[in-house]
Amino acid sequence: MTSSSDNTNIISGEFDESLSKKEAEWRSILNPLQYHILRDAGTEIPYTGSLNNEKRSGTYFSVGCDIALFRSEQKYDSRTGWPSFWAPIDENALVLGRENGLGDARIEVLDKCGSHLGHVFDDGPDPTGKRYCMNSVALYFLPDKK
Repeated sequence: MTSSSDNTNIISGEFDESLSKKEAEWRSILNPLQYHILRDAGTEIPYTGSLNNEKRSGTYFSVGCDIALFRSEQKYDSRTGWPSFWAPIDENALVLGRENGLGDARIEVLDKCGSHLGHVFDDGPDPTGKRYCMNSVALYFLPDKK
């Protein structure tokens, strides 16, 4: 299985081959912006994502794999312009990789089917000190039932 970025060395987690899709299938199920973010490791413009200001109680899922990744209780306002979380629901639902680009190496966050979600930084709040900075178009939100 290939990840969205060939310039990433996996440091944590494993891809799930059963979730693998061919590029033609990705192109048929993702809109152009989603494809750019998830498959080309792009980044949406800050403060433009639909989930940045989502305040309802619920669960955030990966668009690529349809896997629950984050809960609203783990979300916080990082003032960066992207939805940010201090921890995933289950660390095993994510794959982390060190990007091999120019400048400072960042830790890329991917889902189990190899799609780029965002990055994780060590400047988040307690209790983890982590900031999982996600692209809104890489996630979808399901509110809790009342």
